[in-house]
Amino acid sequence: MNPPIWKSLATGAALPAAILALVLLMVVPVPALLLDIGFVVNIMISLAVLMVALSAAKPLDFSAFPTVLLLATLFRLSLNVASTRVVLVDGHQGAAAAGHVIEAFGAFLIGGDYVVGLFVFAVLMIINLVVITKGAGRVSEVSARFTLDALPGKQMAIDADLNAGLLSPDEAKARRQEVATEADFYGSMDGASKFVKGDAVAGLLILFVNIIGGLILGVISHDLSLGEAARTYITLAIGDALVAQIPALLLSIAAAAIVTRVSSPFDLSGQIGSQFGQWRAWAPVAAILTLLGLIPAMPQMVVLPAAAFAGGICWLLRQREQAERKAPAPITIVAEPHQIAWEDVCETAPVALELGYALVGLVDERKGAPLMARITAVRRQLSRELGFVLPPVKVTDDLALPGNSYRIRIAGVVVGEDEAWPNELLALAAGDTLEPVAGRACKDPSFGLDALWIAADRQVDAIANGYTVVDPATVIATHLNQLFARSAADLFGLDEAQALIEALKAGYPQLAQGLTPQPYSLATIAALCRSLLNERVPLRDFRALASAMVAVGKPDMAATELTEAVRGRLAGLIVQTIVPAQMPLLAVTLDPDLEALLNQSVRAAPDAVWPIEPELARRIVTAIREAVEPLLLAARSFAVIVSPLCRPAMARLLRAQFADVAVLSFLEIPEGKSVEIIATVGGRTDEAALPEPDSIEKDQ
Repeated sequence: MNPPIWKSLATGAALPAAILALVLLMVVPVPALLLDIGFVVNIMISLAVLMVALSAAKPLDFSAFPTVLLLATLFRLSLNVASTRVVLVDGHQGAAAAGHVIEAFGAFLIGGDYVVGLFVFAVLMIINLVVITKGAGRVSEVSARFTLDALPGKQMAIDADLNAGLLSPDEAKARRQEVATEADFYGSMDGASKFVKGDAVAGLLILFVNIIGGLILGVISHDLSLGEAARTYITLAIGDALVAQIPALLLSIAAAAIVTRVSSPFDLSGQIGSQFGQWRAWAPVAAILTLLGLIPAMPQMVVLPAAAFAGGICWLLRQREQAERKAPAPITIVAEPHQIAWEDVCETAPVALELGYALVGLVDERKGAPLMARITAVRRQLSRELGFVLPPVKVTDDLALPGNSYRIRIAGVVVGEDEAWPNELLALAAGDTLEPVAGRACKDPSFGLDALWIAADRQVDAIANGYTVVDPATVIATHLNQLFARSAADLFGLDEAQALIEALKAGYPQLAQGLTPQPYSLATIAALCRSLLNERVPLRDFRALASAMVAVGKPDMAATELTEAVRGRLAGLIVQTIVPAQMPLLAVTLDPDLEALLNQSVRAAPDAVWPIEPELARRIVTAIREAVEPLLLAARSFAVIVSPLCRPAMARLLRAQFADVAVLSFLEIPEGKSVEIIATVGGRTDEAALPEPDSIEKDQ
C-alpha cells in the first residue's frame, strides 16, 4: 500500500480517535501531570480559535466554527470531569494534588483566599453567561432567521445577474453554494450558541459539586476540620473552575465576534481601524476630554494626557488624509488602439436584449429589477415546456437605440424590436371596450393587438372600461417569450443534446446506450431535435423520443425521412400539444386531386427545399387563410392534415405564413382520436385554391 493511502487513512482516523480519547478522559482516572497538559492545551486551543475568529474577513471564512466550538466544549468538559475526580479523591493532600495549573490559578488569581475566589468566579460567570453568551445567542438566532428569510431573494438576485450576463454559469453556481452555506452556517451557529450557554451552566454546577463533595469527604473520610476542608477543597474547586472558565470566556468572545461580523475585505482589526481612522471623529473626543480635565475635581494627571493622546491621533490622521490628497494619481495603462481583444469581436451570448437608456431602470436592482424577474420566469416556464434549459439572456444598454426602444437578438440575428415606456402602462383592447381611454396608440409587440400606452394613474379607468393593463416589464418579457418559443430550434445545439442524453443515462441507462454513439451520432440527435422544435414539438418526454429513434434503428435514413418516422411514433404527444385529449381535433384537409398534384411535385424533386410551384403555393396559402380565418380570430387550435409524402413541404410552406399552425400527416393521428374536418381546400367549393388546368399540365 503506497504512502498517500496510509496518509489519508491516518488523517481520516485522527478526528474519531480524538473524540474517543475525550470520552475515555471522562471515565478513566488521569494523573495530575496529564491534567496540567490538558489544561494548557485547552487554553492554547481557545486562544487559537479566538485569533482565527478575529482574523476572518467574513463569517463564512470560519465556517467550521460551530463544529470546532462543539469539540472544544467537549474537551473542556472532559477535563472538568477528570479534574473533579482528582480533586475529590486526592484533594486532602494539598493544593498541588490536582496539578500545578489548578494550584497556580488558585494561588495567583485568587491569592489563596477562597472567598475572593468565589467572587472572582461569580463575576466571570456573570460576564460570560449573562452578557457575552446571551448576547451572542440572541444575535445567532436573529441572524439565522434573517438569513433564511433572505434566501429566496438572494437566489433570485443570482438568477437575475445570470440572466443579465453579469455572472457566468460557474460563478452563479458558486454564489448559490455560498448562499446555501451561509444559511447552514447561521443555522448551526444558532444551535452552537446553546453549547456555550450550557458550558457556562455546567461550570457553575461542577463548582458546587466540588465544594459540597469536598467538604463532605474532607470532614467524614479524611478527618479534617470544617475550616481545613473549606480552605483546601474550595480553593481547589475555584482553581479548577477558573482554569476552565477562562478558556470558555475566550470561546464565548470568539462566538460573539463571529456572529456580529459584517462581510468586509478586512479582518476585524483592519475593519475597525479603517472605520475609526477618521480625524473628524477624534477631534470632538480630544475637545471633550480637555473640558473634563479643566474641572477641578477631575484627576488632571490622567484626563489631560488622554486628551493629548486623542488630539495627537486626530492630528496624525488629518496629516495622512492631506498627504493622500496630494499624492499623484495612479498611472492607468491604456491598451494600444491598434490592439483588439477577442472579447471585442466575439458575442458568446445566444440571446441578447438591448435596451435604450430610458429602459435601464427596469433592470436596476435598487428598483427591484422587475424585468430581470420576468425574464427568469419566462426562461423557467419555457424550459419546462420545451424540455431543455434555455440559455441566459444577456441584458445590455445600447446608446445607439432611441431611449424607449429595445431590441432582441437570438443567435446574433435581430428577431424583434419595439418601444416601451417605463413610467406608463400598456392597455390592450382585447375585446369590446366601453369607453376609449386617452393614451398613445400603438400595436402590442407580441400579438399585434391594438393598444395604448397610458399614464399609470389611468389604470383603474382602463380596467373598468374593458382594457387589459400590463406593465412595461411584462410587455418586453412577453415579447421575449414569444420569440423564444419561435426560435427554440436556433437555441438548441450539441451541448443541449448532450445534456438530454446525460439526463437519460441517469434514469434509463440501457436506452441511452442503445441510442448513441451507435446507431446515432450526437449531431444527428441534435438535428432531429431541432427539426421537432421547428414545428413546436416539445422535448419534454425525451425518453419517448429516444425510444422512437431506437425503434426506427436506421442511421442511414435521410434527415427528413428520419424525422417523419419518429413523428409517427410520437403521434399522441404531437396531437396533445394542439388540442386537449377530451376535445376533437379541428382539421383542414386538401382535395384528393390537389394532394395528388403535391405528391407528384415532391416525387419529382425529393431533395428540393421548395418543391411546390410558386403560384400553386400562393393559391394554397390564400385558400387556407380564408378557410381558417374565423378560427384564427377566435384563437382556436387546429391542424392541417395532408399525406405523409408532402407533409414536410407543406409544413415549410405554411410555417412561413402561419407560425402557430401545425401540419400533420394521416399517420400522426392517434387511434381513437376524433377529428372534425372544418374545411377542404382545393375542392369544388374552393376552386380558387386549384391551379388552372393548363398550368397543371404545364407543371406535369
